[in-house]
Amino acid sequence: MQRRLFIGAVGVVALVATAATAGAPTATADAPTPAQVRLTATIDAILADSRLDGAQAGVVVVDASTGRTLYDRNGNRRLVPASNTKLLTSTAAMELLGPGHRFTTDVSGAGRRRAGLLSGNLYLRGGGDPTMLAADYDRLAAQVAAEGVRVVTGNLVADDTRYDRTRLGPDWTWDDESAYYAAQVSALTVAPDTDYDAGTVIVHAAPGGTAGARPEITMTPANGWLRIDNRAETVATGETSISFEREHGGNTIVVTGQIAVGDAPESDWVTVWEPTGYAADIFRTALQRHGVRVLGRTVLGQPTPDDATTVARHDSMPLAELMVPFLKLSNNGHAEVLTKELGRVLSGSGTWAAGLSAISEYVGDSGVDTGTLRQRDGSGLSRRNLIPPAQFVSLLTEVRAEPWFDTWYAALPVAGNADRFVGGTLRSRMRGTAAADNVHAKTGSLTGVSSLSGYATDADGHVLAFSVVLNNYLTSSVKGLEDQIAIALASYTEKGTSSARLAVPTAPESPRVPDGLECSWVKPAVC
Repeated sequence: MQRRLFIGAVGVVALVATAATAGAPTATADAPTPAQVRLTATIDAILADSRLDGAQAGVVVVDASTGRTLYDRNGNRRLVPASNTKLLTSTAAMELLGPGHRFTTDVSGAGRRRAGLLSGNLYLRGGGDPTMLAADYDRLAAQVAAEGVRVVTGNLVADDTRYDRTRLGPDWTWDDESAYYAAQVSALTVAPDTDYDAGTVIVHAAPGGTAGARPEITMTPANGWLRIDNRAETVATGETSISFEREHGGNTIVVTGQIAVGDAPESDWVTVWEPTGYAADIFRTALQRHGVRVLGRTVLGQPTPDDATTVARHDSMPLAELMVPFLKLSNNGHAEVLTKELGRVLSGSGTWAAGLSAISEYVGDSGVDTGTLRQRDGSGLSRRNLIPPAQFVSLLTEVRAEPWFDTWYAALPVAGNADRFVGGTLRSRMRGTAAADNVHAKTGSLTGVSSLSGYATDADGHVLAFSVVLNNYLTSSVKGLEDQIAIALASYTEKGTSSARLAVPTAPESPRVPDGLECSWVKPAVC
């Protein structure tokens, strides 16, 4: 329940005293100003909300220019950060890979070429590109045909050896396996859309022509890698309730439920088992479309020989551009690919362990005390990630000096901005408040976990770095409390204020999202 509280000077003093005995805000080296006392009391009142009864809350606010701590409650407590983990991954990628880094997918021939005949294998080598669309594989096939290749006597070999074969994060929950936000990670993959949800397919169900008929099921992109088991029914009337679920260990998608005659088609994003085979299937079909016949079979996971000759190549957008869909939409797959790419580029090992080591080294050099945290993946899906809010704020403060900061800052979600690729996961939050088009911050959501860390420019023009991490609550959402804190920071001023009166800001209601999911993870997106 949203509440507006008006507390007099006596109430403010009582709140601050209570917080001191509870170990809530940590005292700063200098005596707090009246404005800081007011801010402390405001945030204390927000965190006193009954939705946080029995929960854990960590909140830190620092003036990014002066380094002065304006608020600190449990700043050193290790909490599950959810997608705020992407702050570490994305900054490390920008620094260590560079804003201009691109992923390359190429096609090579190994064997003798005479006229239009390649006597040997054709190799499709993946470079980890999470933005590869079916159209990009079609363009690669067109390049192969333009090079004069018409018949390949050997196999089509899908080379995904840039990264290891561990497809899922070590701590991800089994029931997320077919959910698109937990897609398998491969150096060779396909995205079905320009959100670049690599390793997924979009399944569509349209009503059949008459009641009792099976719905018409199609996929984007069309492919032969996945199989549909259609158990759904078209009904004359009634509520549409179509479900798509991929069976464990394979690529059979079971469609159940019903859809009424005349209703609009239903769609959902489903992960693919073994994205390397998915990419090879899309590419092989494209080769056939362009008149290139491969006589052999499709082979997965073998490396391209050193003496193979490149006949086609596709380079991704630069990393600076990829940051936008990655951070705005909180794309987990991008985070994990970047983690493995960091490992590959820096140590020659495309593994989670090598990538996480690179991230740790970078953030440690950027002022983060890595001895106080644990990072288990790049995206934050693991519940074994533990990061204190104070360490997020340390990173947020230090990276402002990086030459790529402005690009990275612009890629963070922007509160209340309705443009999906500006507002991102914050586009429906804090509209019409002081935080709108002001707060740039990364959201985070798992069941019982919510976080918001980033920057707010206060009413005096000072940039405040902040982190709010909330754990172990039982209510469906505490996003409104994060928003209230962000609005209070955007409204903060040292000019002409006293601690005599306090008003907790109200926050517009956030969109309803299933418990534990980012709003952009709900397809079709609600933000």
